[in-house]
Amino acid sequence: MRRHPLLPALASVAMLIIAACGSAGSSAAGDGPTIVVTTSILGDVVTNLVGDQAHVEVLMPPNADPHEFAASARQAADLHEADVIVTNGGGFEAGLDDAVAAARDDGVTVFAALDAVDRLGDDPHFFTDPARMAVAARALADFLPEHVPALDTAAFRHQAAGYVADLDALDAEVASTLAPVPPERRKLVTNHDVFGYFADRYGFTVIGAVIPSITTQSQPSAGELDRLAAQVKAAGVPAVFADTSSPEDLADALADEAGNVRVVQLYSESLGKQGSDGGTYADMMRTNAQRIAEALA
Repeated sequence: MRRHPLLPALASVAMLIIAACGSAGSSAAGDGPTIVVTTSILGDVVTNLVGDQAHVEVLMPPNADPHEFAASARQAADLHEADVIVTNGGGFEAGLDDAVAAARDDGVTVFAALDAVDRLGDDPHFFTDPARMAVAARALADFLPEHVPALDTAAFRHQAAGYVADLDALDAEVASTLAPVPPERRKLVTNHDVFGYFADRYGFTVIGAVIPSITTQSQPSAGELDRLAAQVKAAGVPAVFADTSSPEDLADALADEAGNVRVVQLYSESLGKQGSDGGTYADMMRTNAQRIAEALA
């Protein structure tokens, strides 16, 4: 059978394309260590801590509900291949607990950020307080070089120290943004119990939550909604704060029941899409502070 004269050339081109694709995949992951992070919020923080010193893989996409998210087969495999796994902890990412535990049993080191901070009971939402996030980031910056030798460098320490300083500055910026809100109006009603750490840091009182739970997986009864509406009226609360990552139907129902109450969306448990006003952790906290101040001041 006569071979076409172009076949060898085409085969060579095909091999070059395959090699180039393989090379591109390797460079995307980088030659350094791999850190797998469960949530988009912590993914942004870890990325800022390590800079280009490591590859960071974030399991949850923007606007995901972390209480319901489950790992794909590929992501479960990636957990086993990680140098370190960073989780929120405290049952926050319940759908990932088994996959993370299996990787830990397989010898992968796991860092739970919640364990590094002063906790408020069983509430896992420490990240609504940037001061606590700075504490967790500092602990992670100390932890990583001990467990990932490739990060035991001056460049990593410089990068991490700079970002921790940025988080400290963010805390001061949020406090300044909230300063116009008088003490008697520092009252929060949220979609579910997510802003306890924020309230603790900046002197707010949580009047109640539409879903009286630290997860979005519960549902309020009609009686619970009626009682909360009465509390909102009695407290003179002008706004109910909903989650961008969860439906706001219940918050709308509460606002209608209470009357003269706005529904304002906040980034509570997930970052927004890249480029949005909640696309990074710092943007998320700035946006939340601005929206709370505008609604309550």
